[in-house]
Amino acid sequence: MIKSHRIKLKYHVIFWSIYFFFNVIRWGSYFNDYQYSLKSNLVEFPLHMIITYTTIYYLIPNYIATKKFIQFLIYFGLLLGGIYFLRTGLNYIFVSKNLWPEADGIHQAYTFNHVVAVIIGEVYVVALASAIKLTYDWGEEKRKNNELLQLQTKTELDFLKSQIQPHFFFNTLNNLYALTIMKSDNAPEVVVKLSDMMQYVLYEVNNPFVDILKEINYIQAYIELEELRFGDKVKTDISLIGDFSGIQVPPLILLTFVENCFKHGARNSDKLKISITFESKKDTIYFNVANTIDGTPKKKTNHGIGLENVKRRLDLIYGKKYNLSTKIENHKYIVNLELSVI
Repeated sequence: MIKSHRIKLKYHVIFWSIYFFFNVIRWGSYFNDYQYSLKSNLVEFPLHMIITYTTIYYLIPNYIATKKFIQFLIYFGLLLGGIYFLRTGLNYIFVSKNLWPEADGIHQAYTFNHVVAVIIGEVYVVALASAIKLTYDWGEEKRKNNELLQLQTKTELDFLKSQIQPHFFFNTLNNLYALTIMKSDNAPEVVVKLSDMMQYVLYEVNNPFVDILKEINYIQAYIELEELRFGDKVKTDISLIGDFSGIQVPPLILLTFVENCFKHGARNSDKLKISITFESKKDTIYFNVANTIDGTPKKKTNHGIGLENVKRRLDLIYGKKYNLSTKIENHKYIVNLELSVI
């Protein structure tokens, strides 16, 4: 059910003013008597407003909205009858003894044809005003629903993004812990790099989009951290093709794929080769990451706990304007992602 929304008073005044002057000019031109048209409309318009507002703000909410259609018809019929008697009597007293000048000849009041003609006129006014009011309510309801949907989407995106940040942070701390256990000389360098990266994670990614070059630098820093951990066991190659200036992407959306290369590839291989390609072409960003894997390729693989998180974020942000595919080919796990530039 569409809820009723309050319309500002000035729009009521504008509507009735336009409708009043239109009627005065219309019937004044029809009768070639603008004085008569003005007097009759001055009498009738307060009645138009009474039946219109009573119907819109009382009868429709209390009977149509609650599916009490018979009661609505009864009360609306009684309202029309009351308006008819008031309109006829006031016109007879203040305007003219001829109550139906637009009809041929002289017609008496309270005849069938006169009642029908007056009722049709009132129903026309109520229908016009109701259509405008329902259209306004529909538009307001749609706007509020869109705002609610945007809020829900933002809340879900914030939640999904918040899952990635502590996940990355604790993984990196575990790496640092492993280096300190081994008393590695690389531990101080890891601390410095971790500090720079955490500044990015805690402050930069609060925005819905970040410059893609910042995201690439962040990924490069993450790779350097992992290379310090794994040493000669890992060989990484990063390629940038095209112009990336001014292009923005959701923060941390690409990191999961790179992180999984180390998590799954390095854990299961003596030698790990990773190739990462960023390509900007027209209005599309192409991201490709591949890492070597050992063993017999499987048709299905669960390559990364954050994959569903990334898919959901992509769905919320890009809708159908992205394409994500994964495959195992020639002892490599390959991820291809295409993003439309927003």
